[in-house]
Amino acid sequence: MPAHEIDYHIYGEEMQYVEIELDPQEAVVAEAGSFMMMDTGIQMDTIFGDGSNQTEGIMGKLFSAGKRMLTGEGLFMTVFHNQYHAKRKVSFASPYPGKIVPLDLKEFGGKFICQKDAFLCAAKGVSVGIEFSKKLGRGLFGGEGFIMQKLEGDGLAFVHAGGTLARKELTKDDVLKVDTGCIVGFSQTVDYDIEFVGGIKNTVFGGEGLFYATLRGPGIVYVQSLPFSRLAGRIYASAPQGGGNQRGEGSILGGLGNLLDGDNRF
Repeated sequence: MPAHEIDYHIYGEEMQYVEIELDPQEAVVAEAGSFMMMDTGIQMDTIFGDGSNQTEGIMGKLFSAGKRMLTGEGLFMTVFHNQYHAKRKVSFASPYPGKIVPLDLKEFGGKFICQKDAFLCAAKGVSVGIEFSKKLGRGLFGGEGFIMQKLEGDGLAFVHAGGTLARKELTKDDVLKVDTGCIVGFSQTVDYDIEFVGGIKNTVFGGEGLFYATLRGPGIVYVQSLPFSRLAGRIYASAPQGGGNQRGEGSILGGLGNLLDGDNRF
């Protein structure tokens, strides 16, 4: 089914949102939790999977939803359908600081591969599936890059990149080495594999992980400076451990300071 043709505008700098304009009877499908606001006249429906197999009966719907479970996503997605007689707008927000990247799938040969948590929304008719690795090394050591999503169709899709976005155009002789979590996505012509960092000091003391991704052209690669896993790790490492008042955390007294200032709960 051809994807719906939608118009859009992206607002903001660090915390962006995308506003999508729908003609009558047009629709957009989005991840649960990304909705921001919409005009009256738009009908919101929860569906199994991405909606691309809705004409294939209950088994098609279950298969589509099952694929999403393998990527760690929920079973359901949300469709926003313009049932009004004039154009209506619906907006979707970034989950954390970064950039929203519009992708015209026709420019990528009808297929784009991205990180499993990068997809934000797309024109209805775009299929959101999974891309399995056929290489043993990537499957065993790929970490965040083991199971990736594939966006297929001829319409617009929107993915989210954390931090600052870099777009790299690789020729057939170019090789790009990237932290696995920093990959946003790449065109289907790019060859993706996992390589061992190597070196005893790098392995034991490097702090950058044991493996990185190698991307060989030709094709387009999008790279993010702040993957969500890195952001979450920094927040967790900085968060006060245990319950109670942590006002003394940054002082010499540390936890003892809480006891001295009256926080002596046990």
